[in-house]
Amino acid sequence: MSLAVRFQQVSRHYDAVRAVDQIDLAIAEGEFFSMLGPSGSGKTTSLRLIAGFEQPSSGSIQIFGREAAGLPPNLRDVNTVFQDYALFPHMSVLDNVAYGLMIKGVARAERHRRAEAMLEMVKLGQYGSRRPSALSGGQRQRVALARALILQPRVLLLDEPLGALDLKLREQMQTELKALQRKLGITFIYVTHDQGEALSMSDRVAVFNKGRIEQIAAPQELYTRPATAFVADFVGTSNVFDAAWAASLTGQQQAFAVRPERIRPAQDGQDGDGIRLPTRLLDVQYLGAVSRYELEAGPERIISMVLPNDDAAATLALTPGQALTVWLPAQAMHALAG
Repeated sequence: MSLAVRFQQVSRHYDAVRAVDQIDLAIAEGEFFSMLGPSGSGKTTSLRLIAGFEQPSSGSIQIFGREAAGLPPNLRDVNTVFQDYALFPHMSVLDNVAYGLMIKGVARAERHRRAEAMLEMVKLGQYGSRRPSALSGGQRQRVALARALILQPRVLLLDEPLGALDLKLREQMQTELKALQRKLGITFIYVTHDQGEALSMSDRVAVFNKGRIEQIAAPQELYTRPATAFVADFVGTSNVFDAAWAASLTGQQQAFAVRPERIRPAQDGQDGDGIRLPTRLLDVQYLGAVSRYELEAGPERIISMVLPNDDAAATLALTPGQALTVWLPAQAMHALAG
């Protein structure tokens, strides 16, 4: 496997603040790789280290096997798409896309030919003469993509590029970004705080927390087998049973997590490989296709159960205050580290 980017014990400190703290990371060539985490987790700093906008305090960063320390951004064979698009308002869409080629000294006719081809690729072939202000948010995002890709980088860095778009447009752009990455076959490194974006587009996801990586995994593994309580809670929603609570239920001081959709009302006489847990219903939240049930399993022990809004759920007629015993299947109980 050829590596596009490799971090070896990389740290970035700002005085006493460890924005990135001894990270090891290997991203394959042609991979769609997402860096996911809350604000201040180190994901954007890591992206800036790859781009060359920041330099590591310690450790090694390699891009296609070449040590990147000290290399300026223009010598790194990477390009970046920012959330605010960074388009020039006084230039046409075509000239915005062709700007990088102009800086490199490419002749006007050639750079316009390549810019027109790039606009066709992002489905904006008829918009070259317009100004960015005449475009929608999604169209401006495509222009920013075209401008970054026209220089044919081997790695494209995307810093929360969909954050300013509404939900439906974000979902549409997620589909388009993944299709574009597959078509081009280049490495995409995508920073986001939105777990839905990361799960829907990525080959693998790194979950960042407090300057460190909690877990790197494919989306399905990340969701079904979170390594830590932080990952279980941040990626989707999980009911986390800490070691003390777990010991009272299983006899073992091993923390575990159960996704709300895996919990079900216990059937009469249900036994076997799992746990019957007495609870009291606190609240029901209707969410369209499903409803979320907030359950109290003891003092300061609140868990969630999600059920589809089908005929079977309707027959339960659950109301707040009602006692309800739920079933935690053993195969849904995932052990957590730390």
